[in-house]
Amino acid sequence: MSGFDVAKVFPRGLLRPELFVGVVSSSTARTVGVNLNEAGQPSGSHYAGNRYGRGEVGEYILIEGQQSLLLGRISEVSLREPERRSIKRSFSGNLELDAIGKIQLLGCVSMETLRVTIGVDAYPRLGDRIYAAPQEFISLLPQFMEPEMENEKPLTLNIGATDNKTSNSGVALRPERLFGRHCAILGATGGGKSWTTARIIEECLNHNPKMILIDATGEFCGFRGSEILHCHLGNPTKKAFRSISCSLPPTSFLESDFVALFEPAGKVQGPKMRAAIKSLRLAQIREDLASNGIILKHNRKKQQIVEAETNPDISVQLENPRQSFDVTKLVAQIEQECVWPNGGTLGNPNYSTWGSPDESSYANCLALFSRINGVLSSPAFKCVFFDGSSPSLTDKISNFQRSKKKLLRIDLSGIYYEFNAREMIANVIGRHLLICARSNHYRQKPTVILVDEAHNFLGRRIGGDDYVTKLDAFELIAKEGRKYGLNLCLATQRPRDIPPGVLSQMGTLIVHRLTNDQDRESVESACGEIDRAASCYLPNLRPGEATVIGIDFPIPLTIRMHEPKTKPESDGPKYQTHWRITQS
Repeated sequence: MSGFDVAKVFPRGLLRPELFVGVVSSSTARTVGVNLNEAGQPSGSHYAGNRYGRGEVGEYILIEGQQSLLLGRISEVSLREPERRSIKRSFSGNLELDAIGKIQLLGCVSMETLRVTIGVDAYPRLGDRIYAAPQEFISLLPQFMEPEMENEKPLTLNIGATDNKTSNSGVALRPERLFGRHCAILGATGGGKSWTTARIIEECLNHNPKMILIDATGEFCGFRGSEILHCHLGNPTKKAFRSISCSLPPTSFLESDFVALFEPAGKVQGPKMRAAIKSLRLAQIREDLASNGIILKHNRKKQQIVEAETNPDISVQLENPRQSFDVTKLVAQIEQECVWPNGGTLGNPNYSTWGSPDESSYANCLALFSRINGVLSSPAFKCVFFDGSSPSLTDKISNFQRSKKKLLRIDLSGIYYEFNAREMIANVIGRHLLICARSNHYRQKPTVILVDEAHNFLGRRIGGDDYVTKLDAFELIAKEGRKYGLNLCLATQRPRDIPPGVLSQMGTLIVHRLTNDQDRESVESACGEIDRAASCYLPNLRPGEATVIGIDFPIPLTIRMHEPKTKPESDGPKYQTHWRITQS
């Protein structure tokens, strides 16, 4: 372990006689039984400024093993049947109580370096002595699990403490452990999830990070500083200081996005809409073939259009889902696609021209026209279709990566939920970031994307029954972003709504109080066997407390998160202030 002089930090060693708990009375592959010598005491004890339960559930302990120290956690305390009957209302302590406890084994501690590793090298023998783990050792567990760093002090983030009442219990995590395999901050409403997110951001800003925060509700608008860039789409209710109003160009949307938005139905609307999109792309590539931005087809000659569409260079662009087109011309172009395929008469067709308008196809598309016009005129998409004078958000993202700014906050609280606008726009932003990552924009400067209220954006499917689109941009980032230097940090109060494939990709989970059984089952299924046992403590965590578990944190640790300096603005209406009748 780097950065610590073990003899200086623990001059008396780890096993303190004052912290003796009991001896091993039984041992299995998963748990160790202990005879608790101090169970009859009416309360715990204090030592070196810290309180120790001396056999309480949830307490970390050390077992003096044969080859190394074993680290564990007490999961159960009970009395045998005869002693159980002696516990009555008048009980005030009895050192003769024959109490037993169960200890869940977590890992091994090297006696020389105190390096902590997961697993058990040798199981304890009957009679091995058990001690409460010193508070300062528990707070340093993240460092003791790290490999050596030669001649360099590691960069760490001080996010909380095992005991806020003492100064020697601070917990610091390396960014590699926190974000290296992605991170998720989970917790029910009121558990402290937003405070944890704010604290992590503050700690990162003390260094030289690159972070992009997708703020769904606007509660992180209070961050200020020259190293922070605020951008917003729409008209947020809580506008940050010097926040820049941005637009999202329609060119960021794929053809599948528009299909999901406009929901073409049946066997007529879908093909006509796709044909219209292809024609509008051609109108942008070959402006000489267009009239007022559209390709006219009613009773028009086909030759120039067909020659252009079959041109190898142009055909590749027409089939590219990212090729831009003027979506505001879509209704007019679909009207042109509602045409008979050939001109002439029934007995004498003219294959070189299109025919007259097809009234039946046009009637089938009337409902589609209404949906398209409804979406294009919706205030929810004003930042996309009618805000071209504002700076482009995609340009701001690119400039941010080249600048000295540390945090880019994108406020989506001004985007309404109608027409699935907020979910769609967030997915478009995520896909743009993934495209940049695949182009190696983040390899030299690893970037973390923080997605607040992530359950609104992951695992969603939108569109009609005939054309359903999966919003999977952040899911793809979770699966492949790491190799490009793009990491994900999700914050949500509904883990059950996060796809299991995404949650299982999160190397570190910071879990606040979870009272819903389905939420806890989601966390358990994403973690290993040791972490499943740790989930038993989740319903009883206090506000601000969290358990850090996961692949990158194999030994669970419950900590009290430090209060952020910039608190999220997540308070509800102030009824006491606004509903009170004042005396005139």
